Amino acid sequence: VQPNNYSTFYDDQRQNWSIMFESEKAAVDFSKQVCIAKCNSSPALDSVLYQDLILGEGQGVEGGDSLEVAYTGWLFQNNGLGQVFDSNVNKDKLLRLKLGSGKVIKGWEEGMLGMKKGGRRCLIVPPAWAYGAQGVAGRVPPDSTLVFEVEVRRVKLAKECSSSDGLSVGSRESPAPSPVPSSDGFSSD
Repeated sequence: VQPNNYSTFYDDQRQNWSIMFESEKAAVDFSKQVCIAKCNSSPALDSVLYQDLILGEGQGVEGGDSLEVAYTGWLFQNNGLGQVFDSNVNKDKLLRLKLGSGKVIKGWEEGMLGMKKGGRRCLIVPPAWAYGAQGVAGRVPPDSTLVFEVEVRRVKLAKECSSSDGLSVGSRESPAPSPVPSSDGFSSD
């Protein structure tokens, strides 16, 4: 994925190709289909498969960074996007999460590493990295592979949250952060 609705790839002969799409939506839809094709052509999905849809700007996120994300989740059915089981895209609240805190599925923890603010990514998550054999009652059947489109809207780097003694508030060894939202409305949890 390149700026200005371009995508670049190599073919089997290591020849470089670029495609320019007429709109951002067309470029994003194409990249999402590339991710689905990668999944369908792999013998077994044993980790998260991801494809950037839009690169975003700034530094890539790491464990300990806090994010606000918009997302849509689909069941992976009939080798493609099935039923939507969850989304916050048309809701007022973004999902807040801290990478590495274990509060979201393992597929998100791994699949979102390196994303940048404003970036969008397609994640295909195998059952073992999602909800496994138990699923989610009424929404995600047991042993479901899931597809997510995630967009990072805000980022708070763990390095920016360091306290006066030089210890990073974002590190796993530190005491639990205060549940009180910070002044900018972006809480540390």
